[in-house]
Amino acid sequence: MVSNAAPGLVASASPGLVPNVAPGCGGADASYRRRVDLPHNPDWSSKCRRRTAQGDCFFLRRWYRSEMLVSGQGTRPTEGGKGESGGKEERGPRARMRKTMLDAAMRLMQAGQVPSITDVAEATQVSRATAYRYFPTQSALIQAAVGEALGPILKWDSDLPDAEQRVRDLVAFAYPRMDEYEAPLRAALRLSLDQWARQHAGASAPAERMVRGHRIHLLSSAIDPMRRRLGKARAQRLTQALSLVFGTEAFVVLKDIWGLDRARAEKVALWTCQALIRSAEDELAPPVRRASPNGSAKAGRRGRRAARTT
Repeated sequence: MVSNAAPGLVASASPGLVPNVAPGCGGADASYRRRVDLPHNPDWSSKCRRRTAQGDCFFLRRWYRSEMLVSGQGTRPTEGGKGESGGKEERGPRARMRKTMLDAAMRLMQAGQVPSITDVAEATQVSRATAYRYFPTQSALIQAAVGEALGPILKWDSDLPDAEQRVRDLVAFAYPRMDEYEAPLRAALRLSLDQWARQHAGASAPAERMVRGHRIHLLSSAIDPMRRRLGKARAQRLTQALSLVFGTEAFVVLKDIWGLDRARAEKVALWTCQALIRSAEDELAPPVRRASPNGSAKAGRRGRRAARTT
């Protein structure tokens, strides 16, 4: 905040704006409109001036908030009155700049990089300060790129009553998209492994850890029809087992180690999911009692003795 006003005058403005006003100055409104290039508004003075015991206070709220949205310092209210922190989708200049930066990050990841904030700033020709306003850490950037890549998958839902069919639908729906955006998914895995290696090597912990785990919610939702029958412990174990074939790690094993293409990898994943679900269902079936071989022999001898006596 920069002000050359007399004591008692508080002016809230962006750096570089030097208001030329004094307490009680009648030309204050016109001066601010010239410096800030605001359109003339007869209500501006009544809305932005407050009379206090110390003097006149001028608050350029409307202009400053607009400037924050363009520069990335603030969040734009959206539907429901919520900004970025409220989980609503952003709109306007900030949303367009964010999309431009994520597109640049995607291109860099398709080229085999795990981009830093500086890399994305250079690719989009913006300053590092601007880039950091959108993505304060590399983890935040990569997580946003993964969210962009997995967008439709994260919104998946099903009302089918059969858990096995729901899991099959999820895998069949997700695998083509995961294959299309394999590069950002692998970049997220690389960053997560790199952070783990640095932490266990004694290096300083990253400012923000890479958080992964979208599959937990998706798979938990998929097996929901059989959750009550399984119970909490068995349902959690089944979800954990299914997560081994649903995600980037499964792609690494099936494609890199086994050399499978996407279609064959999907078939293996579907077969594994089916086997895991049916195994969990078999645990719920009542045990089948079978007569032991010794018991059958004794019963046969008793029957022969009874026949001879008669």
